[in-house]
Amino acid sequence: MKLRSNIIKLLALGLFATPIAFTSCSEDAMDAVNVNPNNPTDVTSKFILADVITSTAFNNVGSDINTYLAAYVEHEVGTYNQLWDAEHRVSQPALSSTFNNPWGSIYEAIRNAKIAIAKCSEGGVEAGNNTTLGVAQVLNAYNLALLTDMFGDVPYSEAFDPYGNKNPKIDKQEDLYKEVFSLLDQAIENLPKGDKSPIGGIGTNDLLYNGKAANWLQLAYGLKARYEMRLLNVSTDKNAALNKVIEYVDKSFQAVSDEAAFNVYDSQNLNPLFNFQWSRDGLAASKSIAEKLVDRNDPRLRRNFTNPDWVQVANLAPNSKADSLLAPNGENEQFQYYYLTSTFVYAQTASTELLSYHELLFLKAEAMQRLGASASEIESVLKQAVKAGIHNSEKSVAAAFVAPTVVEYGGITETTKPITDEEIDTYFDKSVKPLLQANALKEIANQKYLAFFGASGESVEMYNDIRRWKAEGKDLIVLKNPNKFPLRLPYGNSETSANPNVQAAFGNGQYVYTENVWWAGGSR
Repeated sequence: MKLRSNIIKLLALGLFATPIAFTSCSEDAMDAVNVNPNNPTDVTSKFILADVITSTAFNNVGSDINTYLAAYVEHEVGTYNQLWDAEHRVSQPALSSTFNNPWGSIYEAIRNAKIAIAKCSEGGVEAGNNTTLGVAQVLNAYNLALLTDMFGDVPYSEAFDPYGNKNPKIDKQEDLYKEVFSLLDQAIENLPKGDKSPIGGIGTNDLLYNGKAANWLQLAYGLKARYEMRLLNVSTDKNAALNKVIEYVDKSFQAVSDEAAFNVYDSQNLNPLFNFQWSRDGLAASKSIAEKLVDRNDPRLRRNFTNPDWVQVANLAPNSKADSLLAPNGENEQFQYYYLTSTFVYAQTASTELLSYHELLFLKAEAMQRLGASASEIESVLKQAVKAGIHNSEKSVAAAFVAPTVVEYGGITETTKPITDEEIDTYFDKSVKPLLQANALKEIANQKYLAFFGASGESVEMYNDIRRWKAEGKDLIVLKNPNKFPLRLPYGNSETSANPNVQAAFGNGQYVYTENVWWAGGSR
């Protein structure tokens, strides 16, 4: 058995730039004494935004939040230590310490995006860098939406003045989303104007699009589609909102090559899901999602799971030996190296998706269905979505087989061939199409759920979707964990211990089980 109990895993991330700090200036020449020239206090926007992009992908989307939410939505099962506690709702879902790291990281990303916005706006030292300004506005909007989606009402309007209110008020989610859309609209206006400051624009420091404004414009429209659908339940004109979703999708990514995939991982800079599993071994394969794949005779079933001997499991038929090693959601034992795992936890270099092409296609298919399109009209869009989702899954599975660190210890044994387009076509016609005709919205939701299972950080968006659908009274995704479903994440303890406003809102943390966020029918 390829266990690593005696292996010291010294894997450095080495991803992040020097943190940006607020500092004041002085006329006293003595202030220059003992200043480290390699630790600057003022940084050009292009370098600030390189850090924001990296932190957004790794710390904010792909790391702790996604890992826990993968267990909540049953893409994975927490099987050891904190993740086992979270799986069984022992304490982690309601503790202010659980998500304190991403809480702080998201705020830092927003703060740094705001610094770049100020630098590139009229009167700033980089005025004229309009494309860089637009990039900063998109990243500000992205992180603000993530913050409020996860935590609900949060400090924002008073939270970024270093000399101002030390106990910032909590802003309502409804107002925060107005800011999100305002930022995206400003970005859409600024991005095409180019970078004209002598300092130079973001260029190659853009780790998503290499400074290509057209791609960022597509991302801005794609995010507007995502967030229009997010707010559907609180929209005063749902049909108008759904038509906007389709309009924005059509203005966004036209192919997989356009999507916002952070793909700079390598042997040292690690995909966050891999980084967690390799260092903690806290995840096991979810019986719940395996059953959904079995029910559809889905070709991903033979590709997406691996046994403790690092051999890909080709046969997960009900009542088979391999089937017995799937972790029962919320009822598993606290074991390491016993249950199967998803193959994705070994995908060391798989991209983190900030927004994928397949997500947009699923949004369009759902909007079409809600506007009354027939199953036959939806088919072509949904088939593209399913195909793109399976291709993304296959990329992550392939990354697992060649993961540099895993290969050093013998590697994973691949026992099946990659999924072909012809196989996807057959799967869609024989399995997906009949379910689409029987209940279109449910099958769109389930195909999206299956596509978001992987190493790309998309469990975060599935958590948002499940809460949105539950708010409508629709249990489109059958979850098997018998324990309470967390409706939100608890505030971080850096704020609950310092800000009386947040401390009062947090209470004992049990509100995470009882109070929806605003867009899911709650009041905060």
